[in-house]
Amino acid sequence: MTRVAVLDADKCKSKRCNRLCYRFCPMVRSHKEAIRFEDDRPVIVELLCSGCGICIKKCPFNAISIVNLPDELEKECSYRFGQNTFKLYRLPTPSPGIVLGLLGQNGVGKTTTLKILSGETKLNLGNYENPPDWDEIIRHFRGSILQDYFQKISNGKLKISYKPQYVDKISKVVSGKVGELLEKVDERGKLNKIAEQLELKQLWNRPLEVLSGGELQRVAVAASICREADAYFFDEPSSYLDVKQRLEVARAIRSLKKDEKTVIVAEHDLAIIDYLSDQICIFYGEPGVYGIVSHVHGVRTGINIYLQGYIPDENIRFRKEAIIFHEKPPTVSFVVGETLLKWEQIEKTFEGFKLVARPGKIKKGEIIGILGPNGIGKTTFVKILAGIEEADNRKKFGELEVSYKPQYISAEYEGTVQELLMGVAKENFTSSWYKTEILQPLRIHMLLDRNVAELSGGELQKVAIAACLSRKAELYLLDEPSAYLDVEERLNMARAIRRIVETHNVTAFVVEHDVVAQDFIADHLMVFTGEPGVKGMANPPTSLRDGMNMFLKEMQVTFRRDPVTKRPRVNKDGSKLDKFQKEIGEYYYVRQLQK
Repeated sequence: MTRVAVLDADKCKSKRCNRLCYRFCPMVRSHKEAIRFEDDRPVIVELLCSGCGICIKKCPFNAISIVNLPDELEKECSYRFGQNTFKLYRLPTPSPGIVLGLLGQNGVGKTTTLKILSGETKLNLGNYENPPDWDEIIRHFRGSILQDYFQKISNGKLKISYKPQYVDKISKVVSGKVGELLEKVDERGKLNKIAEQLELKQLWNRPLEVLSGGELQRVAVAASICREADAYFFDEPSSYLDVKQRLEVARAIRSLKKDEKTVIVAEHDLAIIDYLSDQICIFYGEPGVYGIVSHVHGVRTGINIYLQGYIPDENIRFRKEAIIFHEKPPTVSFVVGETLLKWEQIEKTFEGFKLVARPGKIKKGEIIGILGPNGIGKTTFVKILAGIEEADNRKKFGELEVSYKPQYISAEYEGTVQELLMGVAKENFTSSWYKTEILQPLRIHMLLDRNVAELSGGELQKVAIAACLSRKAELYLLDEPSAYLDVEERLNMARAIRRIVETHNVTAFVVEHDVVAQDFIADHLMVFTGEPGVKGMANPPTSLRDGMNMFLKEMQVTFRRDPVTKRPRVNKDGSKLDKFQKEIGEYYYVRQLQK
């Protein structure tokens, strides 16, 4: 067996724990170098490690991970960052005229893979001390498509266009007006068409630094598509976008197929990656420790394999339980209670925008999903409920206890994750219920000793969700909780919210653009309609099916159910099923066709 030992130097506090990992390692008695200390940080020598796992159990900071992998896999190692760091096995195979989707958890190598294939990171085949030269790398892939691919990269003959993951950082390194910047990169002469498709004309004279996350995302995607390149890479192109914008971005990316371009997309929105991909590569492993790239599968088969957690052609089970959807949300364990909140018509007027919320009510034990385009008033409505914004008539919603997670999160807290959550959850933090219902499902227990200011976007999102759910409240308000989360984290987040609502008989509003996540979590829906940036109308809560039909009709998109996993799938524009469902007014899915 090949041993992969990973040590998180940020978590290691060897002075505080008296070097327990070293003192209790049985291999240290016979091999002093099995664990040694460099700059007061332990270094695990994988060749001497027996894989007993004692150091993992003794480490009070969860800084050590050790896994055993088959020796045969070691020959397929593509990249390692350094000693006791993440290891990536295999690579997907790029193909012209094919959109390849990368699907997997955060931290298993998708972004690393895109950087390798784009030439930003050079392969080292696991040899980080003496990295191989290009000739050796090319010989390693001889007989495969990757041999020719890396030959072109080494000779500088492969032009690459790369859209990075974190678009909110773009304005920090690039300045100027949207139109001027896009015109500079319009090497294919496609700018006018793309700008109209992605609704960028209204942003033309605005500087990058004033754009929202969704606006920056569309500008970044447009810039990548407009460049002349042989291969195009998109890392999470749907973040911050509403459903309509996500579909337009997917259509724009798929248009690259017509010119026989190589296109690879890493994406967590199941409906979008299903819609835009022709093939799927699954990434599995242990986040932050190692990642393995599966063989290529058809898009429907690949996504279903990922949800089921078992790869038949490799005989690998990478998840204990399958992720299962339902044609309607599972019934809660109790009868929905009395009315918690009732409101008359709400109006909120800003300069150039007005929101009108029609009368409605919610009951205890319900999860209300909120759907609608960006700029239509969803966040404003939630802020009014939270007491952060006032309605035009200044009327308040009684004395409800409210817990609110905002849309945009900043790491302003000075201290560790544990200190933050202990301050919010108080005596509940040490209870077994808190550990099993919040810390473990959201994988927060792995972050407790980390400083909040050092967390990544996805880690910060999970901590913000945990903090929101840790407060004692009657009404929970979560604004876009799935941003930066992978598929499993999104569904774990949905389960955690549902368990809180069921256990405490409370109510939650969840603003979410991921239709699959809303389908998984919501009991009822509030659909926002109108003209983005000008006027918004909040319709009263309705059933999940009626709400989805109303929303998807507005978007002019139809969904069907996968017969195996029951997950929602987007119908291709103009397909027979798409036309049929639009004719009969069933945009969500047709129940009798799912048998």
